[in-house]
Amino acid sequence: LKPFWRKPVWALSWQVESRFSHTPALGCPLSSSLQKKKKRMPMNAGVDVVELGDAAEKGACYPADNTVQVAQVLELAEEEETRAVKFARALLAEAFGTAMIVLFGCGSVCSTLSGAYQGIWQVAIVWGFGVALAIYSTAEASGAHLNPAITLAFQLIRPQAHGMTPLKSLAYVAAQFFGAFMGGVINLAVYSNTIEAFERENGIVRGEPNSIKTASAFGEYFPNPGLSKEYGGGPYVQDDVSMGKALFVEAWGTFILAFVVFGITNKHNKALGDAARPGVPFMIGATVAVLLALYAPITQAGWNP
Repeated sequence: LKPFWRKPVWALSWQVESRFSHTPALGCPLSSSLQKKKKRMPMNAGVDVVELGDAAEKGACYPADNTVQVAQVLELAEEEETRAVKFARALLAEAFGTAMIVLFGCGSVCSTLSGAYQGIWQVAIVWGFGVALAIYSTAEASGAHLNPAITLAFQLIRPQAHGMTPLKSLAYVAAQFFGAFMGGVINLAVYSNTIEAFERENGIVRGEPNSIKTASAFGEYFPNPGLSKEYGGGPYVQDDVSMGKALFVEAWGTFILAFVVFGITNKHNKALGDAARPGVPFMIGATVAVLLALYAPITQAGWNP
């Protein structure tokens, strides 16, 4: 995977060509360590660097200062490879972490169809623990954004925290969407029989208005179908929550989540103390749980585009 934020070092091999001739000169030949580094260069590395290493293996000698410059080029090439690997790990972490949130969070909503849960707080606390576990599992690799809204916030407010650039942010968001989609597919596969049993028990035919009761485990509806007069046992009717009101609630909840994330991860915030820093993911998960308990009755509380 070629990193997009820096020009590949092997594209600069012309610099080596311009500073070296293929005639023996004074100084020491390339050391065996440099020859080993040369062998680890990518297959599409600059031909001149490879040829230089081959010549050294045959005993050619180059000026000592040029040898140092070759070492620097080879070390930079290795650094580029390391950056590419780290970036790939970050994207995988974002995908897997977002999938974990969907598996735990939306999975808990799917599980309610079995009658296992009573009340929103039971679902909210599972969501919160799911978010915390996802952050614990991926923070080292990517910073654990796991949410396009959080990635956008870091890009705009604190891009230096995880080396964010516009292209890197877009790559993060793409990985998050992919992970969320895969998490939804797994939930559908795992809970397909539970969904079918719920539909059979309640006389629900997919595609008809009543099927919103099962669809709500995979999407966002307002007001919450489980608390509406039409589909559940709650007080709401459709006109009680307008699109503008739902948009405001979702934006407000997302703002509170982002505010807590930025506040609690700020290096100048000593409220938790160094010894308690490992508790940061748990507190972010607790924030999600509290927000769900407050606002899920209105919009199901997504906080995640």
